[in-house]
Amino acid sequence: MTPEQARAFKRRYELAAEREREELRRTPIDVKFRQLCSLMASVETMGWCEQLAEGDEEVRRRWQRLRKAHE
Repeated sequence: MTPEQARAFKRRYELAAEREREELRRTPIDVKFRQLCSLMASVETMGWCEQLAEGDEEVRRRWQRLRKAHE
């Protein structure tokens, strides 16, 4: 890949990323909520329950530290 090709690729990537950010900004909250519900419903089907549960305790500890720090 030449330097010019690399710059062109980077520019296309940046344009695509900006377009995606803009689409996310414009997506109504009810659509985002339905998308989240769909993802959450697929957790069990995909067999991700155990993997997601592995980090639960760490998340709880972090929230406890944040609460204590801001009391």
